[in-house]
Amino acid sequence: MSNEWLREAGFETLAIREGLTPGFEQEHSDPIYATSSFVFESAEQAAATFSGERDGNTYSRFSNPTVFVFEKRLAALEGGQEGVATSSGMAAILTLCLTLLRAGDHVICSRNVFGSTVGLFNNILTKLDISVTFVALRELDDWRQAVTPNTKLFFCETPSNPLCEVGNIREIANIAHDLGALLAVDNCFCIPALQRPLSLGADVVMHSATKYLDGQGRVLGGALVGSEELMAEARGFVRVCGPSMSPFNAWIFSKGLETLQLRMDVHSQRAQALAEWLETHPDVKKVSIIAV
Repeated sequence: MSNEWLREAGFETLAIREGLTPGFEQEHSDPIYATSSFVFESAEQAAATFSGERDGNTYSRFSNPTVFVFEKRLAALEGGQEGVATSSGMAAILTLCLTLLRAGDHVICSRNVFGSTVGLFNNILTKLDISVTFVALRELDDWRQAVTPNTKLFFCETPSNPLCEVGNIREIANIAHDLGALLAVDNCFCIPALQRPLSLGADVVMHSATKYLDGQGRVLGGALVGSEELMAEARGFVRVCGPSMSPFNAWIFSKGLETLQLRMDVHSQRAQALAEWLETHPDVKKVSIIAV
């Protein structure tokens, strides 16, 4: 079955059908390919597949059909060309940094990010001679003033975890691109049902899929979405260093994507109703509502 018709499909349809190509059994739902490796008809075929001369799977650390469905589906929802799945959200950030950066490079990061992100930047990247400057997310002048000749990456999380501070992705992207740097956005809170950073100028979107992409607290996982070129480099890192996603977790995330829009619509409606109720409560002085 060809997936050409999906080019015109809406968000909800992509969340269910993108990436799925029925196999021999003509299944209509994603199967789980719980296998460490794959078989070949000959040694020559295996050699050609391992070398990249022919398409095909070789080893599930490199590629796996179930993981591919999740990657393809998430990339479509984010409006990106390719996706790369990882074992956790922090593995995705590590993959991003070690793919794009080298010793002597500089990162500018918004101050209110996930605590482990701060730990990674302060305690791990600095051991590799990669320096980091933290700035206020909403103060664009702070981003400009933090720039050095070695700045290669801007990183922000918006809305931030846990304070829900919202930054101007388009303006931060403009600052980064003016000096030839890339912008990566952690989109795990709003996810593509509510916000698509690539459409606002970001180069890479990062996810802790553990959060809303699954939505039920069942498994750990992470992902990057971006251009074919950037994701090819990230995939190479995952292949060599091994922070890959398991087929079972990828299947869980694919099922989570199927209900993503419905769940976020309800989350938003309930949050709005709660905010409106709190505004009328006599013991509440102020209610801040974030518009994304």
